[in-house]
Amino acid sequence: MQEQIRNVAIIAHVDHGKTTLVDRMLYQSGMFRNEELDRLAGGQHGLIFDSNPLERERGITILAKNCAIEVQREGITYRVNVIDTPGHADFGGEVERVLSMADGVLLLVDSFDGPMPQTRFVLQKALENNLKPMVVINKADRADGRPSEVVDEVFDLLVSLEADDETLDFPIFYASGRDGWCEKELGGERHDLNLIFDAIIEHVPPPPVKRDAPLQLRVSTLDHSEFIGRIAIGRIAAGKITGNEEVQVLSPSAPPRKARIQEIHLFEGLGRKKVAEAEAGNICAIIGIDNIEIGDTIACLKKPSALPAILVDEPTLHMTFRVNDGPFVGREGKFVTSRQLKDRLDKELERNVALKVEQGDRTEEFMVSGRGLMHLGILLENMRREGFEMCVGMPRVIERQVDGKWHEPFEHLVLDCPLDAQGPVMMLVGERRAEMMDMSTRSASDMVHMEFKIPARGLIGLRTKLLTATAGRVIMHHSYLEHGPKSGLIPRRNSGSLIAVEHGQATPYSLDALFDRGVFFVEPGEQVYEGQIVGEHNRDNDLEVNVVRTKKLTNVRAAGKDDNSSVRPLKKLKLEEALELVVEGELVEITPESIRIRKHLLKEADRRREKRRAKAEKES
Repeated sequence: MQEQIRNVAIIAHVDHGKTTLVDRMLYQSGMFRNEELDRLAGGQHGLIFDSNPLERERGITILAKNCAIEVQREGITYRVNVIDTPGHADFGGEVERVLSMADGVLLLVDSFDGPMPQTRFVLQKALENNLKPMVVINKADRADGRPSEVVDEVFDLLVSLEADDETLDFPIFYASGRDGWCEKELGGERHDLNLIFDAIIEHVPPPPVKRDAPLQLRVSTLDHSEFIGRIAIGRIAAGKITGNEEVQVLSPSAPPRKARIQEIHLFEGLGRKKVAEAEAGNICAIIGIDNIEIGDTIACLKKPSALPAILVDEPTLHMTFRVNDGPFVGREGKFVTSRQLKDRLDKELERNVALKVEQGDRTEEFMVSGRGLMHLGILLENMRREGFEMCVGMPRVIERQVDGKWHEPFEHLVLDCPLDAQGPVMMLVGERRAEMMDMSTRSASDMVHMEFKIPARGLIGLRTKLLTATAGRVIMHHSYLEHGPKSGLIPRRNSGSLIAVEHGQATPYSLDALFDRGVFFVEPGEQVYEGQIVGEHNRDNDLEVNVVRTKKLTNVRAAGKDDNSSVRPLKKLKLEEALELVVEGELVEITPESIRIRKHLLKEADRRREKRRAKAEKES
């Protein structure tokens, strides 16, 4: 049975076309009617695998997913388990845990971009799991593509990662995932994507399993059902598993315990089907084990033996999550207490292996660590959509102490921008302590390609500034590189805050009087409270303003004067923009309907007292 199974993961940098290729493979597999798949497609790119609402809104893959496609070749039925992985560096934890279920990888590389930071990351993780890559040069029909150069760059990347000779002799395919064709030679005969299935069957080895050994299954991912609870998903490494079987659950962080399996499901197409038993090599879903965790081993009851735990890189960024204690608490959200916040974070820890949660300095605070601002931003966006209200503090990088000195995380930053915008881009990156590693221009393009080593804290707020400086023409990617000695001071924000001094409704009259003070985050008629940050000051100091002041009524009127009120255009903050904007002493207040920025201490007198206390401590 195991010779008929192929487990393959598709890995690539973000936007290189993984999910598009998987979707087109589903259409050409012959397992589904086109109308059936059309009903499942959605989002801005019409993709089937990007089924999460946030994935469809943003056009990126956030959660790893898998499906099973049956392929007939020479009278043999092959079950090809395809695992689609995220391409963004912040969701690298998803890649690390699902690669343990694969026996080979399909490495997609854009025919113009070539290997990018996340390409290196996912390829390095694949090599650490002893997985051999098959290289697919995607978007091979791009007018500005350079597929031959990209193949050489992939080879150089593998050499730099110290791949062995067998790995360096990788098969190459040129394809267009969107149009659904593939070829072995550049400019050669075009085939449909069944050529990819043939390559998977030929080059991906069968699962290296022990059919007659005692049962071993390591949980790589978790699903959840409102009716049956947790569902453990993983690949059977040894033996076989049957329904209603009593097993031993071995956890790295808990003593062994007995459990009984209720149901076993194998993946079939985009769904799952119930089976009586599953043999070694299959990726299956196990129902009936309470409190199962990612990394646990489901083992034979008589001869239990644990598989190695899943190793995931450490987080690089942390933020303080706390209950919302502002004046508007409970107006929009359903879950506002610290107990509800803790329960939700504990639930997230069950499936998000790259996340860490620790108790903060106070009972209502939690220190949440993740891979990056987008990683934590997606968690916050999901929570606010579920009805949570909370406040979060300024993002901070996680430092380590090495040989008595503090080291901070550094990232590999890749920028592509037009030649005429190169000067402003290098100025912005340079003031954030970045070191240039490489710079080149791509043929048949007016874009310059630059690579930097930059402190992770220098990336916070950088994307917005680069987009402004280049009129939206810059492409930015980054991934974790290493920890190194701390760099110097990095400017966080060169503007102060406009702070409301009264509770009430913002008026056109007051906003008109403050027209030249800065950019506002509130509009006329919006409710504000004391201590809320209602705008960004055009100078570097904070300024208390009254945005609820009304015009006093008198008997004297000038014709048409009230019609001349001028309100500066509103700057509506998105969640990630608000997280980038806050500095020390400020919080982002997140509710299901609103995103506000506020001071930690709402009263002006309290802020002045705290400022005097901090100054006295510094002088002493």
